[in-house]
Amino acid sequence: MPSLWKRITFSVASVLCVGSVALLVVALSTERWVTGRLLCKTGAEIVNASHPEMEQFIGDIYYGLFQGGKTKKCGLGNRRSKIYIFPNLVRKLNGGLHMMVILFLLVAVGFALVSLSFCIYNARKVPYQSIKGHKGLYLWNFIAAFFGALGTLCFLAAVRHHSLTERLANHQENLFVLVVLDDNLDWSFWLGVGSIATHFAVCGVVAMSRIKLPKTEIKKPEEPTIAALDLLY
Repeated sequence: MPSLWKRITFSVASVLCVGSVALLVVALSTERWVTGRLLCKTGAEIVNASHPEMEQFIGDIYYGLFQGGKTKKCGLGNRRSKIYIFPNLVRKLNGGLHMMVILFLLVAVGFALVSLSFCIYNARKVPYQSIKGHKGLYLWNFIAAFFGALGTLCFLAAVRHHSLTERLANHQENLFVLVVLDDNLDWSFWLGVGSIATHFAVCGVVAMSRIKLPKTEIKKPEEPTIAALDLLY
């Protein structure tokens, strides 16, 4: 059985691995990776809207990896619609890059689960093979963080360099042209970044498990010493 300190540290590492998996699953399933504002350029040009009137033509958009929604204002009131990336819309996007984002994040979830199983193993038993011990935990957490970082970087590339927000906003828009005024990374994206930081925290906790705490020594009661002089009495 491992020492009490190792059981505590590996239990904390297990909790952090569970937290990383939860962060990635929530990030994958939510729709707040990006939020932004949309200007209905066509509607504003038709009425020759001035600066104070432009607010009547500014809507919003939000989306995740699978779906989202938008609200457009083109002088006809608010028009809300859902955005479904699969199965048809992904073909009009940079489909390969979008699939890479999802694949990398799923691989990160898989290696986070592997790291969790090894943390539980180390909390219960003393491993004899190095891959099952500290070195294995460093490896699995590094791989999970690496694929998580690849997924978030690919998503950033899709948003910033491949105009993902503008493509989603103008999907199935035949009459109006929507211009993206601004788009910002929202909390779903930062959950994915947080999962990466969690794996580095796991590595720190695993490193702390190698610290040897001083053992408390119990003093034995001193036995009375009988001198030769005492025997005379």
